[in-house]
Amino acid sequence: MNDQLNNSEERSIPRFLLFSFIGIFLFMIPIQVDGEITIPVAVLANTLEGLAGPILPGAAALFMGVAVAGSFRARSRPPSSDLLQSLFEVNTAWLIIRILGFIFSILVLFNIGPEWLISGATGGLLLESLIPLLITVFLFAGLFLPFLLNFGLLEFCGAVFSPIMRPLFTLPGRSSIDCAASWLGDGTIGVLLTNQQYEQGYYSKREAAVIGTTFSVVSITFSIVILSDLGLTSYILPYYGTIVAAGFIAALIIPRIPPLLWKKDEYYESSAKEVERSRPSSMNVFQWGLQEASKKAVRHDVLSVLRGGLKNVLDMWVGVIPVVMALGTIAVVIAEHTPFFALIGTPFVPLLQLLQVPEAVEASQTMLVGFADMLLPSILGGDIESELTRFVIAALSVTQLIYMSEVGGLLLASKLPIKFSDLVLIFLERTIITLPVIIGCAHLIF
Repeated sequence: MNDQLNNSEERSIPRFLLFSFIGIFLFMIPIQVDGEITIPVAVLANTLEGLAGPILPGAAALFMGVAVAGSFRARSRPPSSDLLQSLFEVNTAWLIIRILGFIFSILVLFNIGPEWLISGATGGLLLESLIPLLITVFLFAGLFLPFLLNFGLLEFCGAVFSPIMRPLFTLPGRSSIDCAASWLGDGTIGVLLTNQQYEQGYYSKREAAVIGTTFSVVSITFSIVILSDLGLTSYILPYYGTIVAAGFIAALIIPRIPPLLWKKDEYYESSAKEVERSRPSSMNVFQWGLQEASKKAVRHDVLSVLRGGLKNVLDMWVGVIPVVMALGTIAVVIAEHTPFFALIGTPFVPLLQLLQVPEAVEASQTMLVGFADMLLPSILGGDIESELTRFVIAALSVTQLIYMSEVGGLLLASKLPIKFSDLVLIFLERTIITLPVIIGCAHLIF
């Protein structure tokens, strides 16, 4: 294979191996801390959140204020740099969302306004619980994601896994890393990784939309939290088997039906398409993957990567947090204080009864509430007596994937070609496709 590589590419192989290993360790290697399974980036984020916890809600409100002020200034005076342009140039709809997020954060922070808006179950849940964690996750994910992105790991995986990912999921092989990073790390990490790859021209609009809504899976950490809430931690192995089976079937079907089927194989407007080259017949997939990785690694150094990582952090703090605060608060208020989700869950009662799920009426109220926040189904289903029913709720809440308080808000705030109507339809499709699979597995287990 040495004949296939020039000298600079040969010298870049250790760089590919070293920095890719750092990225894999930080984002994808499970470790046990205080009896819980997590990953190093999550440990860093949780540690920082513990140290800086009291000031993080105020910092979040500050970021949202900067987003609003910068957006207004960008309308009167064009930004002087590409960074400021990417941070503050938004259309009217997104400006309104930024304003709402800032207003909600101020009301919660200073404890003014109606209880239904600022309580610990609604706006307070977002500003005081979820967003502080997002701030710390965004910091370390933004800084360290380039170790996964820029030193050849995705090129290596793209070459090795394309024979599997293309026929099964209509995706490039590099998308396998998005899924692994999401499951072992966090769904938000998967969205951020996918967005960066899309902006750089590695994914088409269709591929990016499929990956963002199909492979940004719920992390192991959150899955364990849901199992604990429902008193089912002893079923962790069959639980993971069930969500893998249901998720696999959904990943086969959903990219092949609308709305994802309708997405075009066009590329991000400011990026040239990065072509996934064909493997020469003289090389096996491992050799080809190593060659592609070395070509990527030779083009990057650590300082430039860290500078790009800092830009990623600012993009997420200023651009994403206001969206999560605004849309997440609205969704959770609807779930907590209106019968909306209970009413739209009513059609599931006959299906649950047909599939012999105990306490079908109570379970139906949890079927669609996860669209607001992934923890709401486990909160609402905690009083259900049947272990089988609680198991179904736990597995479904993980396989639905689209949660407006987290991944849904991030998808809408990103550059990915995803509309709110797409998220609604995909959420319903995932629910309808995975529910029978989950119930079938539950009957085998219980």
